Amino acid sequence: QVQLVESGGGLVQAGGSLRLSCTTSGTIFRTLAMGWYRQAPGKQRELVARITTGGMVNYADSVQGRFTISRDSVKNSIYLQMSSLTPEDTAVYYCKAGSIVGNIYWGQGTQVTVSS
Repeated sequence: QVQLVESGGGLVQAGGSLRLSCTTSGTIFRTLAMGWYRQAPGKQRELVARITTGGMVNYADSVQGRFTISRDSVKNSIYLQMSSLTPEDTAVYYCKAGSIVGNIYWGQGTQVTVSS
């Protein structure tokens, strides 16, 4: 059973930084395409950043230049380094994994709250 466990959320002031982590288990990490999504109250879940098995990345326009996604195959984890946070970044952040056969897995989410 594939499991994704996020951590690192919390409360931060505008302009601050946070680092989210997502650790996977139950499958071969290097075969997973990974990503971070977020969902703010009353809004749809949206892509924040994603990283392929080969390390190619892309970002939502709203976070480009402020957020960095990375993956560590030794720790079976991905990370989202977030800086210059604004209240608009407040949301539940979810880790998503996609297998090569098309299975999709989600973590339980971690809350990020940015105060003004």
